[in-house]
Amino acid sequence: MKGFVVYPTYRIENNKAFVWLFGRLENGESFLTINGFKPYFFVKTSDQKKLPKGSYSIEETKLKDFEENSVIKIITNTPKEVPDLRKQFEDLDIKCYEADVRFSYRFLMENEIKSGVEITGEYEKGEFVDRIYKEPNLSPIEFVPELKVLSLDIETEPNGEKLYSISLYGKDYKKAFLLNKKSENAECFDDEKILLESFRKEVIKFDPDIITGWNLIDFDLKYLEERFKQRKIPFVLGRTNDKCSLRIETNFIIDSKADFPGRAVLDGIQLLKTSFVKLEDYKLGTAAAEFLGEKKLIGEKNKAEEIINLYENRPKELIEYNIKDAKLVYDILEKTNVLALTIRRSLLTGMQLDRVKATIASFDFVYIIECRKKKLVVPSISNFDRTERIKGGFVMQSKPGIYDHILVLDFKSLYPSLIITFNIDPYAYAIAKYKKDVIETPNEVKFSREIGILPEIISHLWRQRDKAKKEKNQLESNAIKILMNSFFGALANPTCRFYSLDMANAITKTGQHLIQTVMKEVENIGYEVIYGDTDSIFVKSNAKNYEEAEQIGKKIQDTVNKFLEQHIKEKYNVKSYMELQFEKIFVKFFMPTVRKSEAGSKKRYAGLLIKDGKEKMSFTGMEFVRRDWTEAAKVFQLAILERVFHNQDVDSYIKEFVSDLKQGKYDDLLIYKKAMSKGIEEYTETTPPHIKAAMKMGKIKSNIIEYIMTLDGPEPIDERKSKIDYDHYIEKQLKPLADSLLQVLNKKFDEIISGKKQKSLFEY
Repeated sequence: MKGFVVYPTYRIENNKAFVWLFGRLENGESFLTINGFKPYFFVKTSDQKKLPKGSYSIEETKLKDFEENSVIKIITNTPKEVPDLRKQFEDLDIKCYEADVRFSYRFLMENEIKSGVEITGEYEKGEFVDRIYKEPNLSPIEFVPELKVLSLDIETEPNGEKLYSISLYGKDYKKAFLLNKKSENAECFDDEKILLESFRKEVIKFDPDIITGWNLIDFDLKYLEERFKQRKIPFVLGRTNDKCSLRIETNFIIDSKADFPGRAVLDGIQLLKTSFVKLEDYKLGTAAAEFLGEKKLIGEKNKAEEIINLYENRPKELIEYNIKDAKLVYDILEKTNVLALTIRRSLLTGMQLDRVKATIASFDFVYIIECRKKKLVVPSISNFDRTERIKGGFVMQSKPGIYDHILVLDFKSLYPSLIITFNIDPYAYAIAKYKKDVIETPNEVKFSREIGILPEIISHLWRQRDKAKKEKNQLESNAIKILMNSFFGALANPTCRFYSLDMANAITKTGQHLIQTVMKEVENIGYEVIYGDTDSIFVKSNAKNYEEAEQIGKKIQDTVNKFLEQHIKEKYNVKSYMELQFEKIFVKFFMPTVRKSEAGSKKRYAGLLIKDGKEKMSFTGMEFVRRDWTEAAKVFQLAILERVFHNQDVDSYIKEFVSDLKQGKYDDLLIYKKAMSKGIEEYTETTPPHIKAAMKMGKIKSNIIEYIMTLDGPEPIDERKSKIDYDHYIEKQLKPLADSLLQVLNKKFDEIISGKKQKSLFEY
């Protein structure tokens, strides 16, 4: 029977360890596999004589470490013995290998199971799952059945004193529970304890693989856990009799976690962020409008009063609202494919669904499996002292101005292709010291020419991605791209077992060297490079029209790739996997200066593209795409850029906009949105405006603080008491944006507003 592992864990019975894998089968049934498995790690064979006595056994192996030392296996009964033994051994100067690998993941790695699994064996009926397999044979496959998803949403009295209702939504399924009211579209209860017990039974009966919602852990589950505790009901919603647990984080940078044995708990907001889906804010209403073109049944304005009113007078409508919110989350995950992408990432990395963004753990899982195929063991994670910083990618000082027909060319998967080309790999790095024939990167880091493990992994993924692209499987392509690009991040992180400043800098400095080499070659063939950033170059084509610019772009691409192939072969004696691609043409392009300077900016530009015969504005790093600038500023910036790109007058528009702003015509667009990166109480040294606004709020419901600048300072939008400070917005929002563009036109914002041109020193 084929299946997909949703939740790996283990249990100890009679001092023996058993790995438990929960998931969903191809026939739609849920499963649990139970396999006995002994924890282990490795030490050098030469250290065997130094080993102290203890309750462990030793087994000889044919494995070696990266230094070609043979190793023996140290086997224990339970996972908790491993860290204790490691400490004992390391105190005796005995190096331990793989002593930090999570026990259930160790089992999956040994069986090369990356979520997809084929199960062979007898089974019996379970209390919380359909099938329990004891000691089955497990083998790896690439397979995903249709997982059962349950979206959950609750409604409460605004102060949280009273639970109103709970709604559940899934495929061809919806259910609602209502307290102390009557409604035909819900199960109604007069007793909260009975309602909660019925809700618990319903979840277990539905048996979801994934429970989701919006702000699910920090609000809905946290609230429910407290109510279960108050009513003395076991908080058991998983696939065992064990209580579910929550780890609530007050620091907004770290995501809260929920551990429901046998199930994955995936917050809708976290899924979007983990999948790199960006929104103006992460309110459910915003996401619903963006992806579904739908609205919540109750908006943000007077929401609390409206919910109370519905509960007291129209409970049927409250249930409709409650169910609709649960449905919106379910539909957003379907529409955006973020859940499907998360499942694909799990199949590639072996990580359970709520851990796919764990870059280092993903790297470990994939790399250790490949090491074992080569009869190698890897070192345990050590504590690194990071005193020196890794060098980043090359960013050229730009040449500010307004341009026609700018070509953008960039390296296809720069860091992955570098890793393959120069054989950048932990094992190749470790054994290079014993080799005469090595590859030396531009920053003089040496790697063995013996094909490395990481380049092999990336090459395999690259072939998979090319296949996915041919089959137009965008989901698979994106999942592979995310994984390939994450490998550099893992190697550059001091908490990675293979962390090496030399190795990480070999990637970034080689990237810097090659992008600068390419820029020189482009200049040599007669074209000016106005900007370069990490893997991209921006070239002034001097073309008279779009068609000519296209021809020049393709010519530069082909010429540079031939040059690169020859240059890398001659200088490093390796085959080049580097590929420069002609990506796009900006028919109009604006590169601003650094504020209050004439120097060109970095990572900030705007341009006009032609896509499917239509004009499209594109922004990078500009205020238009940044959340901490108001909508008024964005409307203003977009309008003046469009006027400049189409050779239209900007002066009259600027004057008119400022006049309208002062008259209150843009009041709805003057809201600042700023994220809190930590709790209010942690802002001790400085108090930024959004924190001052947060301090005036009755209850903080999100880490995104929305406020208006008034004559009495920043005030939250729902609790504003003072008049708007229009001069603040003109000076801090409009003027900087206008001047960055006007500077290249030899104009100034203040002069346009006042109608007077300031004289220079030499005009007096």
